Amino acid sequence: MKELEGKVAIVTGAAGNIGSVTAAALAEAGAKVVLTDVAEQRLKEIASGLQSQGFEAIAVVADIMSEEQVKAVIDAAISTYGGVDILDNNAGGTMLTVTEGDRDVTTMNVELWDKLMAVNLRGPMLFCKYCVPSMVARGGGSIINISSGTSLAGNDANTAYACSKGGLNTLTKYVATAHGSQGVRCNALALGIVVPEDMPPMDALKPYVAHKLVGRTGYPSDIANMVVFLASGRSAFITGQVISVDGGFFAHQPTFTNKVAE
Repeated sequence: MKELEGKVAIVTGAAGNIGSVTAAALAEAGAKVVLTDVAEQRLKEIASGLQSQGFEAIAVVADIMSEEQVKAVIDAAISTYGGVDILDNNAGGTMLTVTEGDRDVTTMNVELWDKLMAVNLRGPMLFCKYCVPSMVARGGGSIINISSGTSLAGNDANTAYACSKGGLNTLTKYVATAHGSQGVRCNALALGIVVPEDMPPMDALKPYVAHKLVGRTGYPSDIANMVVFLASGRSAFITGQVISVDGGFFAHQPTFTNKVAE
């Protein structure tokens, strides 16, 4: 029997690189998967691909900033599969921080700040709000919030993005604390740089790789494997944690660089 057999998982941002790989990993572990994203065509293609492999999966197009649309995703999971056991809050505004100039506080575009807070913090909060009751009714569940290493130390850029992820870290601890006695676990993954495995090497990433103890960037499968672990009974004693999945980026003193990776 597969370790997630009989479980129902929701994956937000499922049309993206990490989300699509995570959805597939959860399905391969036996879960019935509800995929959601705003990218309708890509989302349906991914869900169809899983279905063609014999997995149970549905696609529900939704904007995670909308409470009504978030609730509709959970309602679809309940009506189709009977409830929710696993929530992977993967969707985030990573590209917004790149394309719309998220730098320091003195140059902050307030509209960008509000949008990143809505995508990265309001959205996950809404999914927790509507998933937790179903999890409690089914005897418990696991929530995995996808955070970022940018929330763990300062920089002169990505201020709004990092602050939104810092809020997500706090939300993680509060959900875990409030609902632990009801069988609901909640953890966050603080990611480092994650790129597709087939992406050609980039000179711009070399300084980051030099500080990763494993000597490479992260891959979507690295994140997917952690999500499956935290969704499973093997992590039953882990909750309320912000776990760095960054190749050791924050594990060492700032003066150290990995000579092998240079």
